[in-house]
Amino acid sequence: MSAEWMAISNQLAQATEKAGTHAVAVHSEARGSSSGVVWRPGVIVTAEHALRRDEEIQVTLPGGKVAVAKLAGRDRSTDLAVLKCAEATAAAPLGDSHSLKIGNVALVVGRTRASGPVAALAFVSLVVPERPVWGGTLLAPYLRLDVALQRTGVGGAVVDANGRVVGIATPRFSPGGAVALPVATVNRVVEALLEKGRIPRGYLGVGLQPVRLPENLRQILEREGKTAAMVLEVETNGPAHKAGVVIGDILVALNSKPVMRLEDVQAHLHGENIGKAISAEFLRGGEKRVVNIAVGERPNGGD
Repeated sequence: MSAEWMAISNQLAQATEKAGTHAVAVHSEARGSSSGVVWRPGVIVTAEHALRRDEEIQVTLPGGKVAVAKLAGRDRSTDLAVLKCAEATAAAPLGDSHSLKIGNVALVVGRTRASGPVAALAFVSLVVPERPVWGGTLLAPYLRLDVALQRTGVGGAVVDANGRVVGIATPRFSPGGAVALPVATVNRVVEALLEKGRIPRGYLGVGLQPVRLPENLRQILEREGKTAAMVLEVETNGPAHKAGVVIGDILVALNSKPVMRLEDVQAHLHGENIGKAISAEFLRGGEKRVVNIAVGERPNGGD
């Protein structure tokens, strides 16, 4: 091996060792484990889909000690779960997720029950400023990693060339690869789950069905998109009902952005919009109507 490759190899080993001081193994089933990251003192972040139960959770800490962890909350839409563990004190140094570029090298560092840190070398294969994923949740940025994660690496730290954690690794949103859930998203979910134990969800109080727009309606709207969403149900005294929406209305835009599928509606219902008015453009009897709907909070924060 050349001196250059040896130096790179040694540096990767050192970066893994350093990042491993903030990685834990998460045991939520009889055999096997996933990984988690000490995000702040006493708080561990892991992949939600890999957490098999809500109680009797244990973690193996960087020093090898096994400690009890308590579930603070889950968020399926971002595939994040937050655990509380007073003995997890070595918080990871956080970096800037927006600094990653296509072609950058990153490490995914986790931990196993017995053998210590585990690592996978990943290339950043795609960077998009923002992209909606399952349930309309927006990841900004969306960072795809060219790496096939072993189970023990799921929920591990995505580490940049500066040795800082720039995301949590999950294969949930990239079949055959992985996604780095960005720091800003993780921070938002951690704050909400620690405060409320759930993620507030917005809703309009309508049942929608995708429909194809006839050519004459598309001409009225002056749009190329061929689909919209028809209102099939309106919740009594819900946000849309209070704004005057009725069954049969065809929703074509929210805040001037076309609605062509249900995900286009969900993208406006994140927690930050609760209590805010959004402009909704409808077709009723072939005529355009615009109303303002105050986004409500879904009861019990439902998914």
